[in-house]
Amino acid sequence: MRTLIVGAGIGGLCTALCLQKSGHEIQLFEQSAQITEVGGGLQLGANALRVLDYLGLLSQLEEVSVAPERVDFCSYRNGEVLHSVDLGHRYLAKYGAPYLHIHRADLQRILLQALQQTTKLELNARLRDYRQTDQGVNVELTDGRSFAGDCLIAADGIKSRVRASFQGQNEPVFTGNVAWRGTVPADDLPNDFMGKVVTNFVGPNKHMVVYYLRKQQLLNFVAVVEDATWSDDSWVSKAPWQKLKDDFSGWHKTVQIIVDAMQEQDCYRWALYAHKPFKPWGSERVALLGDAAHATLPFLASGAAMGIEDARVLQRALDQSNNIEEGLQLYQCNRFDRTAKIQKLSSKMAKLYHIKHPVLLKLAFNAVKLKSAVTEEFLTEYDANTVTLV
Repeated sequence: MRTLIVGAGIGGLCTALCLQKSGHEIQLFEQSAQITEVGGGLQLGANALRVLDYLGLLSQLEEVSVAPERVDFCSYRNGEVLHSVDLGHRYLAKYGAPYLHIHRADLQRILLQALQQTTKLELNARLRDYRQTDQGVNVELTDGRSFAGDCLIAADGIKSRVRASFQGQNEPVFTGNVAWRGTVPADDLPNDFMGKVVTNFVGPNKHMVVYYLRKQQLLNFVAVVEDATWSDDSWVSKAPWQKLKDDFSGWHKTVQIIVDAMQEQDCYRWALYAHKPFKPWGSERVALLGDAAHATLPFLASGAAMGIEDARVLQRALDQSNNIEEGLQLYQCNRFDRTAKIQKLSSKMAKLYHIKHPVLLKLAFNAVKLKSAVTEEFLTEYDANTVTLV
């Protein structure tokens, strides 16, 4: 089968690699002129790493990542630990794979290097339109080039052009949250600044998640702020450093040190958009994958993992089906409920992190302690390599 894949992000590349292992011919399209180092850190649990291990990449990932010892949820004012979840050895022993922090660019580079020469990658390839026939799918690019294949997988992100063609006005909705994202070289921070942990400072209307990347050479932070006034046409834009400083004025000293160490010319804010779960994810020979199908807020750190899971289940669904349409339907049927639940859980966590009253915040995290094990198991025990497809 010749598969056309739109989007060379994490989901698109994993899909190419999975289908490549099944012997399919892959044509991959990426609208950017070059694949550059963008974004920051990703958290990958055992559910994602089982797929990457199936692709033979786990050892390479471990060479450039960090395995945190635990996650701490802390008060924004005094750093009091409200809740803690052990990772490290306990997590590895329980789930058979580690929990890793990796730079998005490092993961993308490793995935790209794993592509075989038979997989064709077209850069600067922006989709104009596509057309389905009884025999296959034809893709037309904005530069006039056209390509034919047996099916089309749209891993083209939250603003998917393919989704718009059959979902119409079902566009992602701005959530009222914006995210500051950045990395700081560890050498620019005090010695022994922070242990090998994930620290999530939570407070009224905002929170900041902090963890190491690249064998603790970089400190990554994501700081989410409620801001209903976002009016930029772009969903990501450069912003003044002073605005970041003002947003976290009065927060714990650890937060202040990170903000002060941030390079002022590298301050960017992302508007956080999300979809309510929707169907269908495609039609006949076309299917959505990753954020194009189930864009979710980052509060469960599972967006990239869902795209990785999608890729493996799609491969298996196509392999065990009699035809393409049946395979794509089997893929959607086996992914919809799980991704919809994660979308809803992520939205609930957003509200938890931003509780305004300190007493209510402590009470809420006491309740979380009772539920965190259930949530962890739901996220982590899922194995896209072996889950029964029905």
